[in-house]
Amino acid sequence: MSSSGSGNQVRASHILIKHEGSRRKASWKDPEGRVISATTRDAAVSQLKALREDIVSGKAKFDEVASRYSDCSSAKRGGDLGPFGRGQMQKPFETATFALEIGEISDIVDTDSGVHIIMRTG
Repeated sequence: MSSSGSGNQVRASHILIKHEGSRRKASWKDPEGRVISATTRDAAVSQLKALREDIVSGKAKFDEVASRYSDCSSAKRGGDLGPFGRGQMQKPFETATFALEIGEISDIVDTDSGVHIIMRTG
């Protein structure tokens, strides 16, 4: 069911939590980057693990959590990044997404942007 026919495109949603090591220390919900600059990677990972637990256990919906907590501008689309192919995303993000089954949620993925959980949607 690949939209490109060759199986080298995926579609995914993600939740990004930025931290003091992130390349850009600002986001739509923290334009000054104050919270982000004061957040350690460990704290970001802990928050993300708790959010993932809520999603996996059915307490929360991925898109609702993304729209509230994700530091990516995709938050307003429930974390949806749309379809993408290889070479379009940071390598760890791409590798994790292509390894997922549709509907599956990744463990914590580290990139220069911060820490993510990814749900493959297509």
